[in-house]
Amino acid sequence: MREPFVGSTRLRLAGLALHAYTASGTVLALLIVIAAIDGDAVRALWLMLAALVIDGTDGMLARRLRVKETIPWFDGAMLDNIVDYLTYAFAPIVLLWTGGYLPSGSWGAVLAALPLLASSYQFCRVDAKTDDHFFLGFPSYWNVVAFYVVILGLTPFATGVILVTCSILVFVPVKYVYPSRTKVFRSMNLLTTAIWLGSYAVLLAQMPDPNPAVVALSLAYLVYYGGLSLYLTFWAPRRKAA
Repeated sequence: MREPFVGSTRLRLAGLALHAYTASGTVLALLIVIAAIDGDAVRALWLMLAALVIDGTDGMLARRLRVKETIPWFDGAMLDNIVDYLTYAFAPIVLLWTGGYLPSGSWGAVLAALPLLASSYQFCRVDAKTDDHFFLGFPSYWNVVAFYVVILGLTPFATGVILVTCSILVFVPVKYVYPSRTKVFRSMNLLTTAIWLGSYAVLLAQMPDPNPAVVALSLAYLVYYGGLSLYLTFWAPRRKAA
């Protein structure tokens, strides 16, 4: 019988450092909230970009370091969900609320609550990440929503419509591409995601006057991402069956 992999002390220490790297996202979430309260939306978005980079790299490093095997008593997936909820949902909604990007009064409070409630449901679903490495339902990209609300200067009404629509899409079983793990078109997904992250940084650096060409490039990624997700959910299985 094959004994379970334990690994060296150096590998276990590397795994613990990686968990600390992931956990740093909670600190970033706090800093995002502070920036939002200070009225500095651009600073908040820079911090969200840092959180995106951490989230996009820690899983790959975890698999390389085999942390599930070297540190079996620590639930890295739960840590990742906690950090993601704070940086992808809670902090971005705080930014939209404190920055005046939502309608005032009770309607604004309701619109702020919807994504938080929808994401609470999604983060507790055991099938939120499918076995073939897709997100099931809109994957709580409220940080991306907040980014475009600020960059495009959307009105509170338009922002509200987007929040309601995306909150509903959390419950619609569309399989959204997981850029770093979905095997189909993985190289293309990684390349386009890297370009999008680059455009994110460029647009923030250009604020308050973002270049329309860079905006168009950034939005093109959303079209690609959404179109590919719909294709792989609805059309690709039919073609395979035929």
